[in-house]
Amino acid sequence: MVTIRCREVTFPNIQAVIFDKDGTLENSEEYLRNLGQKRVRAIDAQIPGVGDPLLMAFGIDGDKLDPTGLMAVGSRRDSEIAAAAYIAETGRGWLESLALARRAFEEADQVLKNATPSPLFVGSLEVLQFLSAAGLKLGILSAANTSQVQKFVKRHQLNNYIQLEMGVDEGPSKPDPALFLQACERLGVEPSATLMVGDSAGDIEMARRAGAAGCIGICWGKAEAAHLEAADVAIGQLDEMQIIA
Repeated sequence: MVTIRCREVTFPNIQAVIFDKDGTLENSEEYLRNLGQKRVRAIDAQIPGVGDPLLMAFGIDGDKLDPTGLMAVGSRRDSEIAAAAYIAETGRGWLESLALARRAFEEADQVLKNATPSPLFVGSLEVLQFLSAAGLKLGILSAANTSQVQKFVKRHQLNNYIQLEMGVDEGPSKPDPALFLQACERLGVEPSATLMVGDSAGDIEMARRAGAAGCIGICWGKAEAAHLEAADVAIGQLDEMQIIA
């Protein structure tokens, strides 16, 4: 067990740290914005008029992505359901609406399948190496699906440091504490000895409800972000996590 300090807050007796992926380790804002826009265009091409309100629902405003919006924090299933709801408002049945949304999402995936991968945030690799070398178990728990998490770990060669690659597939979505409890079980640690590091209120709520040792919010470059106010501490870069014992 180690003691981790972030700014003025100390977390003793820590055995593991679980990280979110998008917006925490991976600088994926541009990719997520492009993906959301292409999903919306594919839907709007079939159902004109849905585009603008759906962009707003996704948290996309021009070249900006709302860090609290659906594309930033929701799972693929969450986004499909939201899109289908807007489609259903046009008078289509629910099953047809879901099918239209899923086809549009698949079309967007095909368009972006050869897109340049999102980079790690600068310094993330070094922090993972540092924490792993201290004997901590490290995991990723993302709103993306598990296959995307696995591709992320492989692409950035993080296998030597990450013991858990977990996403949201068919089960519950964040902020359901069952996800964090399942992640801790897979790592072989108690929630009370595990920190959560994430960039959304959902990450923080999930971990807190699961009895985590602490919740570290990160908003790269601006730790004072309002949506992280429920975290035990908010940081602007990962290297603010220090091991002191």
